[in-house]
Amino acid sequence: MSAKAKKSTSFYMRIIHRYLGFFLVGIMAVYSLSGIVLIFRDTDFLKGEQQVEKQLSLNLSQDELGKALKSKNFKLTKEEGDVLHFSNGAYNKATGMVNYTVKELPYVLNKMTKLHKAKSSSPLFYLNIFFGVSLLFFVVSAFWMFLPKSDTFRKGLYYTLGGLVLTFILLFV
Repeated sequence: MSAKAKKSTSFYMRIIHRYLGFFLVGIMAVYSLSGIVLIFRDTDFLKGEQQVEKQLSLNLSQDELGKALKSKNFKLTKEEGDVLHFSNGAYNKATGMVNYTVKELPYVLNKMTKLHKAKSSSPLFYLNIFFGVSLLFFVVSAFWMFLPKSDTFRKGLYYTLGGLVLTFILLFV
């Protein structure tokens, strides 16, 4: 094989970067939108109220009720006979019925944010790892897009330095 016929690392990096970018367009859009929505997770932005009524075990304690409702900072506001009141609903110890209100994102946004926050116990975590590795590849392969002696590459290094400085400011200030 002649030296001219041999393809450079730069050539392959550009090809993989291009087609991997096209392939990941959909998931990058999902992650960017869900990331923006997650910034507002401590507010009611875009959330709608839904009434929930379900049957639980009888005579649950405050701690058991909090666990059954999957509420982190669960606290009772008052107790009237068999009815335990909490900030967004009530539980009847005698019947086991609980009625409460939850605020949730619209269906599609809720699915997107769950994908974004997938844990290792979720089968989706493999997708998150693949996506994270792909983004890391984009970071590295960007340095093979232009010849190192070109003005574009040198200017790109200045932008890289600026981006790194901004990243450290955001992380440590």
